[in-house]
Amino acid sequence: MNTRFAPAPAEAGNAAGTGLAALPAIAARLLPASLQLLAARAAVAAIFFLSGRTKVEGWFTLKDSTIELFRYEYMLPLIPPEAAAQLATLAEHALPLLLLVGLFTRSAALGLLGMTAVIQLFVYPQAWPTHLGWAALLLPIIAQGGGPIALDRLLAGRRR
Repeated sequence: MNTRFAPAPAEAGNAAGTGLAALPAIAARLLPASLQLLAARAAVAAIFFLSGRTKVEGWFTLKDSTIELFRYEYMLPLIPPEAAAQLATLAEHALPLLLLVGLFTRSAALGLLGMTAVIQLFVYPQAWPTHLGWAALLLPIIAQGGGPIALDRLLAGRRR
C-alpha cells in the first residue's frame, strides 16, 4: 500500500488526520511551499507582463492607443497621461521579470501590489474580484519572499 500521500494518524482527541482537516497537510506534500511561491510568482508575472505587451509595438515603442487610454479612459490624477503610460508600461515589463526570476522579489511584488491598488482605486473599481485575486497572489510573496527557487536566495547564499 502506498502511504506517501496518506494523512498522518490523528493525535489523541484531534481529528486533524482525517477528513477535510487533512487537506492542508496533503496539499503541502503534493505542492511544497517553494513551488507554491514559484507558481504565484509565475501567475502574477504573466498577468502583468502580458498587459504590458499590449501597450507597445515591437520591443518598447508605446502605441498611440496606449497614451489615449491613459488620457481618456484611465485618467489618473496628478500625473500627465504620457508619463503615466510610460511608467506603467515600464513597470509592467520590469517588475514581472524580476518577480519571475526571483530578484528583488518582495520589492517587485510590492510594486505590482501598488499598481493593483491604483488600478482598483482610480481605473476599474468595479473589477475588485480580479484585483483581490492579484493581491492574494502577491501578499504571500511580499510576506515570505520568493522562496528557495529564486535568485534572491541564491545570491543570499553566496554572501554568507
